[in-house]
Amino acid sequence: MPLQNITPINDQLADIIVRASEPWIEMRPGMAWVKVLWTGPETGRWVALFRWKKGYVAARHKHLADAHTYMLKGRIQVRDGILEAGDYDYEPNGVIHETTTALEDSEYLFVCEGPLVYFDDNGLTSYLGWEELRRLKDAAIASQ
Repeated sequence: MPLQNITPINDQLADIIVRASEPWIEMRPGMAWVKVLWTGPETGRWVALFRWKKGYVAARHKHLADAHTYMLKGRIQVRDGILEAGDYDYEPNGVIHETTTALEDSEYLFVCEGPLVYFDDNGLTSYLGWEELRRLKDAAIASQ
């Protein structure tokens, strides 16, 4: 029996390649940067590299979808645990993080299935999802 036709119906399908020269976008001056690798408007998923200087503290936030973190270098404190280079962390939908702190200069790969909301004692302070990341990346590329 011959192999069925496996050519894609959509001939526009192609790999998305992000070059090493893509910009690191400063999120907090001198302390935190993001490199947006991929945003998926169809699903709300996004993938990014984060770079934090020692001492950076990420605000309290809630995951509105699950996420995967892979530490490339450094160490960060997440709740009662410490993630080090080579560690993987799965964060389920609905998890709440108090502050997360960079114990060393750190970089990690973050694969998120949806947005995060940041909050303080008075309520929501900000939102991070694929649309915000796409806007940041577009602005960074336009300013080069």
